[in-house]
Amino acid sequence: MMLQAQLHCLCLFTLYLTTGYGQEGKFSGPLKPMTFSIFEGQGPSQIIFQFKASPLAVTFKLTGETDDIFQIQPDGLLYHSKALDRETRAVHKLQVSALDAHGNTVEGPVPITIEVKDINDNRPVFLQPKYEGSVRQNSRPGKPFMYVNATDLDDPATPNGELIYQIIMQLPKVNNVMYFQINNKTGAISLTLEGSQELDPLKNPSYKLVVSVEDMGGQNEHSFSDSTSVDIMVKENIWKTPEPVEIEENSTNPYPIKITQVRWNDPDALYSLVDKEKPSQFPFSIDQEGDIYVTQPLDREEKDAYVFYAAARDEHGKPLAFPLKIQVKVKDINDNPPTCPSTVTVLEVQEDEQIGSSIGTLMAHDMDEENTMNSVLRYRIVDQTPKVPRDGLFLVQTYSGTFQLAVQSLRKRDTPQYNLTVEVSDKDFKTLCFVQINIIDINDQIPIFEESDYGNLTLPEDTAIGTVILTIQATDADEPYTGSSKILYRITQGDSEGCLEIETDPQTNTGYVKVKKPLDFEAVAVHNIVFQAENPEPLALGVQYNASSSATFRLIVTDVNEAPQFSQQVYQAKVSEDVAKGTKVGNVTAKDPEGLDISYSLRGDKRGWLKIDPVTGEIFSVAPLDREAESLYQVQVVATEVGTHASLSTKHTGFEERVYHIPVRISDGGWPPLEGTVSLAVTFCKCVEDRCFQPAGHMPGIPTVGMTVGILLSTFLVIGIILAVVFFQIKKNKGQHNVESAQASEVKPLRN
Repeated sequence: MMLQAQLHCLCLFTLYLTTGYGQEGKFSGPLKPMTFSIFEGQGPSQIIFQFKASPLAVTFKLTGETDDIFQIQPDGLLYHSKALDRETRAVHKLQVSALDAHGNTVEGPVPITIEVKDINDNRPVFLQPKYEGSVRQNSRPGKPFMYVNATDLDDPATPNGELIYQIIMQLPKVNNVMYFQINNKTGAISLTLEGSQELDPLKNPSYKLVVSVEDMGGQNEHSFSDSTSVDIMVKENIWKTPEPVEIEENSTNPYPIKITQVRWNDPDALYSLVDKEKPSQFPFSIDQEGDIYVTQPLDREEKDAYVFYAAARDEHGKPLAFPLKIQVKVKDINDNPPTCPSTVTVLEVQEDEQIGSSIGTLMAHDMDEENTMNSVLRYRIVDQTPKVPRDGLFLVQTYSGTFQLAVQSLRKRDTPQYNLTVEVSDKDFKTLCFVQINIIDINDQIPIFEESDYGNLTLPEDTAIGTVILTIQATDADEPYTGSSKILYRITQGDSEGCLEIETDPQTNTGYVKVKKPLDFEAVAVHNIVFQAENPEPLALGVQYNASSSATFRLIVTDVNEAPQFSQQVYQAKVSEDVAKGTKVGNVTAKDPEGLDISYSLRGDKRGWLKIDPVTGEIFSVAPLDREAESLYQVQVVATEVGTHASLSTKHTGFEERVYHIPVRISDGGWPPLEGTVSLAVTFCKCVEDRCFQPAGHMPGIPTVGMTVGILLSTFLVIGIILAVVFFQIKKNKGQHNVESAQASEVKPLRN
């Protein structure tokens, strides 16, 4: 259970401070080499910069690529009197000199560079108002078959000159599917996957596209655009998949043999064959005319079909289109005789089988193609040994190979075995197969248990799975090592939970009873088991299983003290370090399999921060928590059974009639544990109508009934005193409990 707690959060704020500075000196300064960037298209009389010279200078002089645009005043003020045009001149190289009153240069000249920055003042224009092209059907998608081109006078290094192409219309547009696509950067037009598959000159011999081009990457509402039309003719593609080919196996014709051909639409294509299976021997080839050959005899029984691909490439080795699938089927000839499934096929028949009964089937095989006349087999019996009591006792169905009794039932005393020679043939070949038919005894004897009652057995409930707890044995008088004498055991009563299983030794028919699932004293303490012995072979007519095929067994399951179980192994809690003492931080829950009460205690509370209610399992804080001292605090919770009583039972029944003194040791859960021993007197005597009487001929040392009662009362008094001491010690140790059969569970973590 997740423990509820308050959570304090600390948030970190960061304050960033910035410092401003004045703009003085931005547009004026000493005479020195400088570069200025000015957008084209700005109005006239735009101030660029004011130069300051030495006191000797009285005026300034401007030279270079002024183009009657740039001027300078005597006080050094540089400006342009007309709008700039990047497409006319992108960079102006100027020189500025400072002159004295006599026109002599006192400073400079210094180079001044004016870079004209582009604005989007030019629209893109297609090089042609109309484009024409052609494409073949089934061409490879994505491979360009034509281009459209546009230009823009704006700077191509800026978005102003970045052009984007787009198909805005396709006519006709079938089923609203685009058959063409364009590379938006290069203007390359190619087929889409649908276009590669669907274009057909017989359906639509031509298509018209409207293509647009837009500058500024098409991402600005102030972009300029242009459009053009593209007419595309669809040509027939002779690069087509040929029809599947059939080749007769083991042909004696001279090789290589031409079997089919492929052709690319244009000459000079380079052809090759590709087999994805990559066999060690590939029996096909292709020449540079596209003719495909088989190069050697094929064997259908080795491989009945081939699938490979023909590829066409250009002179650079690039594919011109999709490879074509070539399918070759190897045609069967009758070149394989029938084969027997084994040296001898063994069948069995019971001696009382009726005429016409099916005995079994001979499954011969022919490697030739199935469901053809080459593999249809016929069966015929050509010999029977011995011929007693007569020949022709068996017949075989001609096409299925199934044997039947032909004239009479068989008797094992006549002969226990028959050997048949069977001819198996197809339309050209014959093979002899051998069949052995064994006559087996009928199942007219039932299994009989050697013991009808296997007595009692006491086992603790924690007996390991797989333990053999009992050996049972039944015998069968039928013929050994047959289905009539083989014995299978099963449990018919007393084990509805499926805790037991029986394994049978096939040689001895011995049954081994094993524990299959854990025994459970709380569920079933006593199992009254009934075993049934049966044969896998059906019993002969009129024979039935009876009580001799059954046996009983009593399994007594004893209790094992099982430790309590927590509902979960790890409990976690989050708690603030400033919680008040006595705050509940959570609780744990455990359950005892025997249903006993449980007491809870803590281990590992090294700082003494916590306490637990021994009855409810609720955990409370009892001291201030300190995150800096312990941010992750781990303790263990121990669940312990409360020891309120004990029971005494016997392990067997063969006791002598007398008084038995049984020492009983009682210990508490303290540390170190305190313990005491009492002697419990138990009298075994003859009982009549559930009452015990003193046996006849009283012998010395055997207590009377009164003595027995006194002994028991004294014993209970001593036990009471010891229990009082134990509980006093428990209280003294502040709730320490017996840790035997206890299960510990960690409570973690307690963190801020």
